[in-house]
Amino acid sequence: MNRNPKDMKTLAKISLIFLIPTLLITACSKKDTEEPVVEQGYSSCIDCHTNYAHLQKVYTPDTAAPAGGCGGEAPHYEPYDRVFMGGDGFEAYKASSHFEIGCTTCHGGVDNTGDKTEAHSGDFIRHPSVDYERTCGACHEEATKFFANSIHNGYGQMRAVALRSGYQSSDDFAKLPQHQIDGYNANCATCHGTCGNCHVVRPPIAGGGLAAGHNFTKTPDMLKTCVACHTSRGGHAYLGVAAGTVPDAHLTKLQFTCLACHSGQEMHGEPEKVEQRYAAKLKPECTDCHTDSQKNNIYHLMHIDDFNCQVCHSQDYNNCGSCHVHGDGARIPAYLDFKIAVNPLPELKPGFSFTLVRRTLAAPDNWEKYGIDEYASFEAKPTYNYTSPHNILKWTSRTQRGPGQSCMDNCHIKNVDGELVNKDLYLFQDDLLEWEMRATKNITVDGRLPQEWFSKYIQSN
Repeated sequence: MNRNPKDMKTLAKISLIFLIPTLLITACSKKDTEEPVVEQGYSSCIDCHTNYAHLQKVYTPDTAAPAGGCGGEAPHYEPYDRVFMGGDGFEAYKASSHFEIGCTTCHGGVDNTGDKTEAHSGDFIRHPSVDYERTCGACHEEATKFFANSIHNGYGQMRAVALRSGYQSSDDFAKLPQHQIDGYNANCATCHGTCGNCHVVRPPIAGGGLAAGHNFTKTPDMLKTCVACHTSRGGHAYLGVAAGTVPDAHLTKLQFTCLACHSGQEMHGEPEKVEQRYAAKLKPECTDCHTDSQKNNIYHLMHIDDFNCQVCHSQDYNNCGSCHVHGDGARIPAYLDFKIAVNPLPELKPGFSFTLVRRTLAAPDNWEKYGIDEYASFEAKPTYNYTSPHNILKWTSRTQRGPGQSCMDNCHIKNVDGELVNKDLYLFQDDLLEWEMRATKNITVDGRLPQEWFSKYIQSN
């Protein structure tokens, strides 16, 4: 077939237009089989995670809301901010032995690639200390040896949920319905974590993500780590946050951080698993430092075995209660209170007749939002727990005395002109809500205090 030369030239141009992409695709495909195509400048984990603009381009948006809990909603950090290594602390990390062992030693996955999907493939793990025995334990055997027993794994909370659900211990927690376990992990376990939550990243309740450019912090920062989790109770009290309170004397007088009393050994776990923190053998006691407290004054001599030190030396402390897990949260909002009750832990704190107690979040319908209308055995535990607030002062409203007064004037109930003065310091049955009664009445002070406190009539001057 004869063709016009002009038509032939046009056809050649059209063929070339289609041929060039084909050659390029073929060439790229061939090259892919020989060596990976890497975006210029991004050829390793470090290259990607120290380039902020690049992380902004390739990040994956969050699919879940930030963590929340007793301390409120977690601050929000964007996904690329949480994994950016180039900030404060990165230079220290580069000079450390942790840097020398390489990213994939702990995180798995594939190094020396600029492709995010490939880098995060295979055995990649975002939080290596979830598998701490393999990762952290390879070098830090002593610190991780008993971590499975650490109370920071949440065994106290798990035990409480298991008991109220009709079981016997935290070991039975796994027998709960899976959707309840999922609810616990999403709502209650935001502070209970692994090695990395204290030493590398922020705890979830603090927003998550790298805390200091991936540098490993041997001694966790009290405010950014400890108080981030222990906000509403420990930190709130110790720092004197609430109106009418002041910081703990151990902070203002001695500049103690949490680790001054709570050792790393205690945090890392004990040889035997304990069901709650007051059962721990390594926990600190006031008498570790105050060895001669019994001889200090007549009041110590009289009451050293009657009640815990905080009954006299604590300020008012945070309480809250009746929580709808993943619902409206604490339906009794946080409030300051001070309640003395019958010792709820006589087996762990023998000798104390009375102790301070704190209202908990427990309620029969805690898990209603997860399809469990009511606990099977809600009365297995009181709704007030033994407590030792971290807001100690030498002189409190109970230890200070006016002219001609003794400290009993600030503690003992007195019938003054028909009004029971100091009654509000004690937990009575009439302080309980109806649904708390069965669970908690056994630790109220009704019928446990000297009758003369109520009947002896004092006329004010």
